[in-house]
Amino acid sequence: MATETILSPGVLLQETDKSFITIGNDPSGLAIIGPTAKGPIETPTRVSNYQEFKNLFGTIIQSSSTAGTEDYEYYTNLTVKNYFQNGGSTALVTRVVKDIQNWTPASSSKIIDCSADLTGKGPFALETLSKGIEANSVGPTSSNGAALSGSKSNVRWEIKDVNKIQGTFTLVVRRGDDTTARPIVLETFPECSLDPLSANFISRKVGDQYQEIETDGSSRTVLTRGEFPNKSQYIRVKSISSSLYEYRDAGGSVQAGYAEKLPQTSSGFFAGAVGSNLDGNPLFGKDGIADDAIQGLAEKDYTASLAILKNKEDYKFKTLVIPGVTQELASDLVDTAIANTTARGDSFYVVDLVDYGSTTSTVNVEAGELDTSFAASYWPWTLVRSQELGHDVWCPASVVIPGVYAKNDSIAAPWFAPAGLTRGGITNVVRVEKKLPKATRDTLYSNKVNPLATFPGQGIVVFGQKTLQNAKSALDRVNVRRMLLDVKEVIGGFSRNILFEQNTEATRQSFVKLATPYLESLVQRQGLYAFRVKMDGTLNTPGVIDENKLVGQVFLQPTKTAEFIVIDFTLTPTGASFTD
Repeated sequence: MATETILSPGVLLQETDKSFITIGNDPSGLAIIGPTAKGPIETPTRVSNYQEFKNLFGTIIQSSSTAGTEDYEYYTNLTVKNYFQNGGSTALVTRVVKDIQNWTPASSSKIIDCSADLTGKGPFALETLSKGIEANSVGPTSSNGAALSGSKSNVRWEIKDVNKIQGTFTLVVRRGDDTTARPIVLETFPECSLDPLSANFISRKVGDQYQEIETDGSSRTVLTRGEFPNKSQYIRVKSISSSLYEYRDAGGSVQAGYAEKLPQTSSGFFAGAVGSNLDGNPLFGKDGIADDAIQGLAEKDYTASLAILKNKEDYKFKTLVIPGVTQELASDLVDTAIANTTARGDSFYVVDLVDYGSTTSTVNVEAGELDTSFAASYWPWTLVRSQELGHDVWCPASVVIPGVYAKNDSIAAPWFAPAGLTRGGITNVVRVEKKLPKATRDTLYSNKVNPLATFPGQGIVVFGQKTLQNAKSALDRVNVRRMLLDVKEVIGGFSRNILFEQNTEATRQSFVKLATPYLESLVQRQGLYAFRVKMDGTLNTPGVIDENKLVGQVFLQPTKTAEFIVIDFTLTPTGASFTD
């Protein structure tokens, strides 16, 4: 059960599971923790489509190996792409790296002002949002202006359209692998100003914010520094050395002597970033299978990110995945993820149990180590097509399951089972690691593992929907758990509307009137068989009221899915009546 303790004013949402069986609106919002080619580190960043993800976090990496330098793609990228392709709406991406304290962003080379004083500091400096050597563009090395380490993963800057009368200029962000003759423009910020009071002040137009991690015991919080939100996907204004207050005269023209403070028409690069995804070691082996399940990282590299996502007030999501982190090889990390998910009480964790090449018995053993209704596991691994690489890559099931959830919710609702031929089909999968005969599927499902089945002519299908809960109750099914998460979110919103209102019968009835139509809609949409909302004087006695509490109860009868269909076929003699 998910429980909370009220220490300050707030809404307490509790679960009472009375559905135990005697033996005999955007619900699919995704949070993903994992390595990426570039981007902000340990800073949960929300993206609304795959192109936005690629802009911020990149695509492929190069891994040195005995066979030479090859391109590979992290599970993170494949998961996010599959999720959006199947109707996902938003993804909260948290990049993790090895030895985070050694990572820094890249800074711009000196931007020269119009006075051409090469000894000066220049009017302002820029900095990449991404950290690590992938952010370095450096250069140029040829007459066409190509950068020494320019690539599609980094950027360069350009100043143009300098207007000394109006005191404005245009800042352009270009891709790092372009040339002078063929610039690849990523972003353009026209009519920038150095006047902090101007609506076009460069920091206001581009942004100047960055994040720091504050540690308080085991709690981690992302703090935002800087005044202006970042509107660029690639850079921020690092510093302003020549900003001028009201540097225009009454007629709107730049005052004498100030025009020379503007940046001159020029272009440049970014350098000085530190931190590598690879550390000179190969991450992947044969057929793109990770040499270790965490893709070159250690369990400790994920700890801070998990702690940050424990904060449910700042970060909202419904499904959590950490692709490649398995119960078999990183049980402590999985335990922490389950504990945090249970403490949040508003999300669901898709767990990977084993590494590639494991046996069915090992899968069952690892599933037996877990007992929670806030998580589910799927097996086996899948061979997924990487469009970026142009070949297939082996991935754990958690890479494709968020896409199944997103598809389920887009064509039905979270209280429908994300399984079966109608809603459980998996796209972009070439084949699974092992074809599972019925006997094997039976064994897996008996041990709380949801099989990925292969059916000729019908493809690869999720053929189970159990949570990892041991007890036989309604919450041992994924659709019921996800339904309850949805209900708690909506009812919680109603509750917050009456927080700090008078504890009177009128307030209680206003809650009932808000909750009832919503729950009635769930009955109509096949999410519930029946329900009851109670918030009256029997629950809110004088003693309860004196404690400044308002108590209510919501009784739910969740609908069950038809997982086991039994049809009797009876042969009758000629002339027999079918009404007998």
